[in-house]
Amino acid sequence: MYTQLEQRGMSDPPVNIGTLRRMKQDGEPIACLTAYDASYAAVVDAARTDLVLVGDSLGMVVQGHDTTVPVTVEDIIYHSRAVARGLRHAFMVADMPFMSYTSPEQALENSVRLMQEGGAMMIKLEGGVGQIEIVEHLARHDIPVCAHVGLKPQSVHKIGGFRVQGREPDEQARLVNAAARLQDAGADIVLLECVPNEVGKAVTEELDVPVIGIGAGPDVDGQILVLYDILDITMGRTPRFVRNFQEGHDSPRAAVEAYVLAVKNREYPAPEHCFS
Repeated sequence: MYTQLEQRGMSDPPVNIGTLRRMKQDGEPIACLTAYDASYAAVVDAARTDLVLVGDSLGMVVQGHDTTVPVTVEDIIYHSRAVARGLRHAFMVADMPFMSYTSPEQALENSVRLMQEGGAMMIKLEGGVGQIEIVEHLARHDIPVCAHVGLKPQSVHKIGGFRVQGREPDEQARLVNAAARLQDAGADIVLLECVPNEVGKAVTEELDVPVIGIGAGPDVDGQILVLYDILDITMGRTPRFVRNFQEGHDSPRAAVEAYVLAVKNREYPAPEHCFS
């Protein structure tokens, strides 16, 4: 009946927020991936991935859109339910889609749906200091939050494309400040996307919560990539920070295991996957 109490006694209990915090404190890299269905979720979970994100990237790699903007809350709930059925070990985070958190009240309502209907353990939302009120409101209601800063794909039309963020000193300072303020507002994790190595290092050193990078260099607490990218089945061009882990392996399971090992051994990202 009390599953959480039973899990405490397991030799290898499921990952939770406390696990991720300890990994940061101990300097153990956190290996993260996206997943969108039960079958791939089971593969990712069996490979001992620590965190799985049901990302709005599904709009591009599953639905075939050019951006993540068309993805809806219903889409994320549907895919989250499927992914949750395939997980036993990993901690599951679900994305808040474009325009699904424009007010504290809307954000809370949709977060509750993602957790109750989708099975999410944490929600992720994009935004800098403009989302502090949202994060504070969710934290007051005990909603675990991952704050996403740096390149924000939902804002692609506003920023003029998928561009590296934080190359200028004032912009770097702004990103570090935004990440720190989001942590202080109640964010439990910060995801940092597409920034120079020095920004990834500065944010990680500034924060007490885990910092997960995607194209944020080798000095963050963990790495995340889109599953379809590492399996080399994404349509079109992949970002510079992507490495094809399917190459040299005879199954998706072997490719994912290679990715997890490369993150844990700090062999990924290599210099060719980073921005300066």
